[in-house]
Amino acid sequence: MLFNRFSSNLSNYKSLEFILGFLLTGSICLLVLLSDFIFQGGDKINLSARLLEPFSNPDYLLGTDPLGRDIMARVISGGKISLQVGFLSVAGAVVLGVIMGLISGYYRGFWDVIVMRFADVQLAMPFILLAITFIAIIGGGLTNMIILLIISQWVQYARLVRGSVLSLRDREFIQSAEAIGVSHLNILFRHLLPNLIGPVIVLMTLNVANNILLESSLTFLGLGVDPLTPSWGGMLADGRTYIQTAWWVSVFPGLAILLTVLGLNLLGDWLRDSLDPTGRTSK
Repeated sequence: MLFNRFSSNLSNYKSLEFILGFLLTGSICLLVLLSDFIFQGGDKINLSARLLEPFSNPDYLLGTDPLGRDIMARVISGGKISLQVGFLSVAGAVVLGVIMGLISGYYRGFWDVIVMRFADVQLAMPFILLAITFIAIIGGGLTNMIILLIISQWVQYARLVRGSVLSLRDREFIQSAEAIGVSHLNILFRHLLPNLIGPVIVLMTLNVANNILLESSLTFLGLGVDPLTPSWGGMLADGRTYIQTAWWVSVFPGLAILLTVLGLNLLGDWLRDSLDPTGRTSK
């Protein structure tokens, strides 16, 4: 039923939200995927071409940084880190959070108390405190950044899924499945999960954008990925001391973050309207 409703709303693909979101997100993802074939000079240092202004040299359309590296190549290549963190961390948080939410909402009792009290404790902890503590103990890097975001965000999916399961737990189709001897695993993953996947997909889309911002913010503060690895947050940090004399070093990676997050948020809004008729906005 959910996917039938989703298919019936594909006729809205001409809406401005969908077009802008799809074009922005699709274009950026395509450029990042093809970056190894299109741009190969992102790490090449050319001190004779330091801080060239945008469009002043055909070889460096968006200018160069203080080490003479091509800003355009670095922005496109740096998108790999941000997109990897965004998508992989959300995927991990979804798997962990959905499983915990299903167990908590379906079995209730002891498991519900344990999972939800642990979730309450984690939600009470500020993210920046959790990030500083985690990185101080485990260290930085791409893999640890993804693990940190999974740990910090699985709670959102667990609470969302738990609430949906509690509302579906006593419905007739669940009671009928239990009455005829359907196993608990089948009830969880074949009867309950398909009926709550819509809100999860919407939250996933919005959290990818949020995680890209978090990765850029932590990298900007020196708590993220290796500074030698091109990333949007790292480029912002590198260019902050040159903001008055070489604005393009920071502005272009900032624009890349802005456009990526904007595209993902537009897609998330469109998905929310398509999958949840009660929440549609008037067009």
